[in-house]
Amino acid sequence: MRKQRPFRSLAAKFCWFAALLVGWVFAIEIAIHLLSGARFHGRHLVFSALLIGLAAVVARVTSRVFVQPLILLSEGMTSVKEGNLEPIRLSATGDEIERLGESFNEMIQALASSRRQVIEHQEHLEEKIRERTKALELSMARAEAASQAKSDFLANMSHELRTPLNGITGMLDIVLEGDLERAQRGDLEIARASSLSLMALVNDILDMSKIEAGRLVLEKIPFSPQEIVCDSCKLLASRAKQKGLNLAWTVQPEVPRCLIGDPLRLQQIVVNLLGNAIKYTHQGSVSLRAGSRPAAMPGRVELRFDIVDTGIGIPREKLSAIFEKFTQADNSITRQYGGTGLGLSICKELVDMHGGRIWVESEVGRGSSFHVVLEMQVAQDSPTDAREPGALAVVDVAAGGAEPEAARILVVEDNPTNQRVVAGLLGKRGYQTHVVSDGRQALEALEGPAFDLILMDLQMPVLDGLEATRLIRLDPRWRSLPIIGLTAHVMAGDRERCLEAGMDDYLAKPVRPPALLEAVAKHLSERPTAVAASPASSQ
Repeated sequence: MRKQRPFRSLAAKFCWFAALLVGWVFAIEIAIHLLSGARFHGRHLVFSALLIGLAAVVARVTSRVFVQPLILLSEGMTSVKEGNLEPIRLSATGDEIERLGESFNEMIQALASSRRQVIEHQEHLEEKIRERTKALELSMARAEAASQAKSDFLANMSHELRTPLNGITGMLDIVLEGDLERAQRGDLEIARASSLSLMALVNDILDMSKIEAGRLVLEKIPFSPQEIVCDSCKLLASRAKQKGLNLAWTVQPEVPRCLIGDPLRLQQIVVNLLGNAIKYTHQGSVSLRAGSRPAAMPGRVELRFDIVDTGIGIPREKLSAIFEKFTQADNSITRQYGGTGLGLSICKELVDMHGGRIWVESEVGRGSSFHVVLEMQVAQDSPTDAREPGALAVVDVAAGGAEPEAARILVVEDNPTNQRVVAGLLGKRGYQTHVVSDGRQALEALEGPAFDLILMDLQMPVLDGLEATRLIRLDPRWRSLPIIGLTAHVMAGDRERCLEAGMDDYLAKPVRPPALLEAVAKHLSERPTAVAASPASSQ
């Protein structure tokens, strides 16, 4: 604040006013004497000097009486402005200035009281914030613990349910490959179909639980959409044939041969929709058409699947509800066809995770058309073995580099039933197998005769599959030995953990015989030479 100059103060102005007034009176008196012709005596000068002095004294005293209270008031205001809410000093003048100062002090007291209340409220608020923050941290810790517990529960449930189911379906597959009477084969095929239905139900429940827990993560790896279509139709071809349905599929020429995405979840969407179409179609056909068009962003396309059937159809008022969890178009459908109503809900969730769209058009008695549109990135390099549309391709699982008689496979599995299943499937294809129950025994077995491939379970006592694989990869003798992981967990991140540990591939239980045999043949054919016998085996 700029310092006030003296001549601009109220006291200075009052002194100047008094001096001018006295000077004006003195000038009038001199003028009167001069005009009247009277002589100007010395007493007039003395009187005028006394008058001027008296005026100065009166001006000085009066200025102090009026100005001093204002100065105190101004100093108090300045103190308040600087944040000091203390009552200001007042002059006991008994006039309006004193009353103004008292009012100002009352205002200061009110401000001080408000400040104390604000400080108290702020302290209380800070305490509340600390309490809420602590409670929030505790809640977050509990939520994370609950989420982890749910994740662990899902992992354990997945393992505990899939392990016996793997044994059931695996043993049924082995028995069905033998010589059976017609009635026995029919009974066993019914049992196998029931086990597959149970596995589909388990998969749906676990997938929905993983989605709700936020544990389902989409992969981003190269894949062939042509293979997705072909493999999906191949999986369901026998079911359509049993019902006498014509299952047809086409892939438009504009569909890229290689995209980036999650082929497992994409195939899950297609298989669920195809399976639903076959399930609710009694005669006629089910068709799958794949097409694409360029997306708005360069290097991306909109991949579209259209699944059309001639089935029972869906009432128009039920179309919006069929994608809800545990919901089917009609209770009679549940009684007649079974199912939990999770399949379409999972499809919807997976499509939403891809940022895509799914919708249905249907007419009762004439069939339904399901449509899926997903935006995906186009891979730079297309696979050289992409299949051409038009026919269902059949994979020759026995083809490959190593001959079955020459291929020795180490099966590392702690469950006796699964040991018999895997060894039986491989034995029927002519492979030689050696079975051990944990990772430590696997390391000991590798010191003996050479193996061409290892099938490694993940969850085992003594030494689990991941740690055993890491130890195997540390030895130069076995760095190129193919290792395929087998697990019943199939939780988010399992594939990544397997590959990070050094495994070459990953299969989820229950392992379908064609998938197992195809993976084994693939890795045996890609291996340049068999692992040389270790020193211990040559003695």
